[in-house]
Amino acid sequence: MTPDHDGSRGPTGRAGLPELLRAHRRAAGLTQAELATLAGVGVRTVRDLERGRSVRPQRTTVGLLAEALELTGATRAAFMAAARGPARGESSPPVESPTSPPVAPSSARPPGPDPPVALPPPVALIGRDRDVTELAGMLTTEPGDRLVSLVGLTGVGKTALALSVAHAAAGAYPGGVAGVLIGEGSDGPDVLAASMAVLGAARLPELAARLAGRPTLLVMDAVERAPGPVAETLHRLIGVLPSLRVLVTGRHPVGLPGERVWPVAPLDVPPPDADVAGSAALGAWPAVVLFTARLAQVRREPPTADELPALAALVRRLGGLPLAIELMAARGRVLNLTELLDRYGDRVLDLATADAPAHPGWDGPEAAGGRPAGAEVTRTAVAGTLRDAVATSYRLLAPDERAALRRLAMFGNRWSVEQAEEMLADEADRDGTVAVDPLPVLHRLVELGLLSVRGTGSFRFRLLDAVRDFAVERAAGAGELSCLRRRHAEVVARLVARTATDLAGPRLPEAIHRLDEVSSDISSALSHAAADDPLTALGMAACLTRWWRFRGRDVTGRQWLRRLLADPRTAHADPVLRAWATLGVARLAAEHGAGADELPTARTALDMFRQAGDVTGELEARTVLGALLVTVGSHDEAREQAEATLRLAARHGRTRDLAVAQNSLAWHEIRVGDLPAARRRLAAVDRLAAEGGEQRLRVLARANRAEVARLEGRYADAVDQGRRAAIALSELGDPRHRRRVLGTVGLALAQDGRAEATEVLAELRAGAGVPAGRPPGPPRPRSDDAVLSDSGPEVGMCALIEGNLALHRGERELAAEWFAAAAEAGRDRRDVVEALVGLAASTGDPAVLDRLDRACRETGVHLLPQESGLLYALTASRGGPAGR
Repeated sequence: MTPDHDGSRGPTGRAGLPELLRAHRRAAGLTQAELATLAGVGVRTVRDLERGRSVRPQRTTVGLLAEALELTGATRAAFMAAARGPARGESSPPVESPTSPPVAPSSARPPGPDPPVALPPPVALIGRDRDVTELAGMLTTEPGDRLVSLVGLTGVGKTALALSVAHAAAGAYPGGVAGVLIGEGSDGPDVLAASMAVLGAARLPELAARLAGRPTLLVMDAVERAPGPVAETLHRLIGVLPSLRVLVTGRHPVGLPGERVWPVAPLDVPPPDADVAGSAALGAWPAVVLFTARLAQVRREPPTADELPALAALVRRLGGLPLAIELMAARGRVLNLTELLDRYGDRVLDLATADAPAHPGWDGPEAAGGRPAGAEVTRTAVAGTLRDAVATSYRLLAPDERAALRRLAMFGNRWSVEQAEEMLADEADRDGTVAVDPLPVLHRLVELGLLSVRGTGSFRFRLLDAVRDFAVERAAGAGELSCLRRRHAEVVARLVARTATDLAGPRLPEAIHRLDEVSSDISSALSHAAADDPLTALGMAACLTRWWRFRGRDVTGRQWLRRLLADPRTAHADPVLRAWATLGVARLAAEHGAGADELPTARTALDMFRQAGDVTGELEARTVLGALLVTVGSHDEAREQAEATLRLAARHGRTRDLAVAQNSLAWHEIRVGDLPAARRRLAAVDRLAAEGGEQRLRVLARANRAEVARLEGRYADAVDQGRRAAIALSELGDPRHRRRVLGTVGLALAQDGRAEATEVLAELRAGAGVPAGRPPGPPRPRSDDAVLSDSGPEVGMCALIEGNLALHRGERELAAEWFAAAAEAGRDRRDVVEALVGLAASTGDPAVLDRLDRACRETGVHLLPQESGLLYALTASRGGPAGR
């Protein structure tokens, strides 16, 4: 075919029938096959007309096409006139194109008309603003990438993103923007012909002349359907068209040199600790926004407060995959969100997809391939279930890459390169002594959109949930699931063991955060190892004691340790390992009021460490034993343990343990009312902590000095030191100790009669002071580093503050109510005694003095001089001291 036969434009350059027909069809959102069906003509007729092969079409045919396109008035007249063509010797009149402004005579045509955009309209995107901005910038920067590939799993939103990016970048392409939808089984000539057709030419030389110096953007969708022909076509087009840039979508890259691959990640989902957040907090996550938007299409009511946890869990379980989210939300017409989670939470892969058409208005290779084509060819080949969709991408992997994916699927959340390296190590090298570079596999998984990479921290890799579920199914089918889970448990156990050494020391915040990031993998590894490899499980659990305490999981941790110690398969484990696990039972018991039950356990652990000659273990055991002895009222023996710890730490040069022992002894000094001695010990804690780089211990010592200043009546000093300590604790990420020191500040303000105490009350009751992005600390756990810093429930502290404020206002009855509540709610012994002193002073009831005497005897707490002075008149009338 010669160029003269291409009737896409008349001799004057005005729009002809091919251009108008193509533009009207796209505006109607029809494929060539769909238009042919509506008009009752053959698809070849439509194809030939758009390519300019039919110079003088029959008037009846053109009329049928106009009817199918619903053209009326002047638009229909122009369409019919273009079909007749100009009479000999005449020039054709100007006509209007539905995708561009009216064509004016060349002398009157305004400069720089908007470039034509022959694409379906963009769809509203959620959570993709950054992607659109960066990709549009990439496609409009000179010099820039000639070929950009959006890759990802089926249903992740590649096509929608490509359309939005193309429309956003259209202003930089005076040559226009056009798109091609690749059909299944298309060959090279098909793809090339379709690409040239949408760009307005039938031959490459003609296209090169037409686009010379005019930047043009071509969008190709679903290139994985014909990867070879697409690569061949793009290689030719990019080679002969310097002004052409191409944006493609597919499950994998095209594979051409210079290709810029952009993995399309799923939408961000809320973390597990966001399940209890309100609707406003959850609404900040794109996956939640998409789910609620689609849910609104099938039911009128927005998610209720009771459904919010299920909503967060659902989008997390769906991995933020837009297609899966839309499919699940559609089921909200019948089921509420809790029912959806119960029914489909473990069957995400079984979600059936709809055989829905792709974005209408695309041109496909079937339009130029010379073969009969139906509407089904231009529909997206969506699999029947999500399992089928994942399987399509899985089959693109080489056998060794599939095996690697099955291994990595054992990780339940995010993981690091180092963990991947251990997981992929050779079976004969279980300890990973021979390095295996995981980067090629990770790169391949990212290329296919099976693996997401978020952030820059160590734990930034995560398989999509649907991909992980599919890989686990394949591992089970291959009979390797048990072996892989055992390896996963070993990898996690090694990570926990490496991190455990930092759970006591200056790197505590980082260590806690590291374990928080892999908490789900810790749980799954521990569960599997407990049944399959109890020695590994015991070692892991023994290392997790401090983390369990810090995160308020003391009951669960104690249960795990007791279960594993009772397992006969661990009876012959290393005695030191069993000693640490035994000590963990006692340590965790103290956190939920069961310390008295485990006092013999702590003594056993101490004996085991002493027999093994383990100094570190002995120091820890004496500290825990001292704390438990305090809970049963054995104050003298508790002090003896603290003094023994001090001597042992000094003998072996253990600076940190010296500081811990001094902190424990400071509490005993306060108990007997020797505040100057407590100050001296806390000063020693500060010095030792500074020598050992223990910033957290230094801050805790400052917080405790603030408490001593308050007890001495130096309220201004207490407020100043307490506020500085609160700021430092916030920076260290220790919310529970920050709340305790806020209580000290609030009490000092209230006892000084200052109104600012109400502000502290509001902050305590609102749970303020939790660092952004971190879960709030548990209210119960106390620090083994500072017995003095016991963090009791805020309710007791708030009641003490309220009582002192009421007492200063002269409202004795109200003060009595608050002090009585504080005495009931307080867990710190000093707080209970202080509440009873306030209650006695408020009521003048001698019976309260009896209760106070009893509390002092049971707790070993001595009244301070100012407390005795407050009760002087009452005790004189009773005829005896108020306490020791």
